[in-house]
Amino acid sequence: MHKTQLLGEILIERNAVTPSQVEMAIESQKNEKGYLGELLVRMGFVTERDVMAALVVQCNLPYIAIDRYNIEQEIIDMIPSELASRHHIVPLEKVGDILSVVMADPLNVNVRDEITEVTHCRITPFIATKPEIDRAIQKLYNRN
Repeated sequence: MHKTQLLGEILIERNAVTPSQVEMAIESQKNEKGYLGELLVRMGFVTERDVMAALVVQCNLPYIAIDRYNIEQEIIDMIPSELASRHHIVPLEKVGDILSVVMADPLNVNVRDEITEVTHCRITPFIATKPEIDRAIQKLYNRN
């Protein structure tokens, strides 16, 4: 079985960060909540795009530029805004009983289970950055 590579390792291999920068972010993670990629961006070591490219490699999931999609209101209504905001998720489209969902943390099985419970659909995860998803949630759920 093949072992999932750590985000920091992927970023180091891609020469996006140095090992010492990853160590600094890991140390910072002990005091601050947040994902390693978010901390590396906040510390100015990498861009969101660098982190996203590494996450696509790590998770082997497709990236979706969520802000380029026009999502139907009935799809948006499948996931309550509170759930979308809390877990940084946006429903994308539904085909049969399969709901495509853009997620900041697509490997989180508990979140996927919660979405399944609420929507009664099987979930196909896609990945985007948390800021991209949060902007989409703001735009999609605050329509009037």
